[in-house]
Amino acid sequence: MERDIAIGRIIGILSNQIKRQFDSSASKTGVTGVQGRVLHYLLPREQEIFQKDLEEEFNLRRSSATGILQLMEKNGYIERVPVEYDARLKKIVVLPKGLEASAAVDEDIRYVE
Repeated sequence: MERDIAIGRIIGILSNQIKRQFDSSASKTGVTGVQGRVLHYLLPREQEIFQKDLEEEFNLRRSSATGILQLMEKNGYIERVPVEYDARLKKIVVLPKGLEASAAVDEDIRYVE
């Protein structure tokens, strides 16, 4: 008897495997898998990146994005800096510690892909 191919199930399995790989390799650098993907997105960027950009790119709720960024800021990977033209906005700047972690994360992403 032939088994039906359930694309959704296969995508779910693949998604879990990728998440596990990122979490495993990212933990060596001190960041979580999500934080590693955020660092990968932030670098190299020539334009300013704001929390709203991350929410859209990763399909995150505002509260989830806030929590991720607060923890990354607390751990010294990023800094949120106000912009001159809008007091409500803070651009995300990667700090030296984040640059180091990003290099290792980029290597892992290339490996997985």
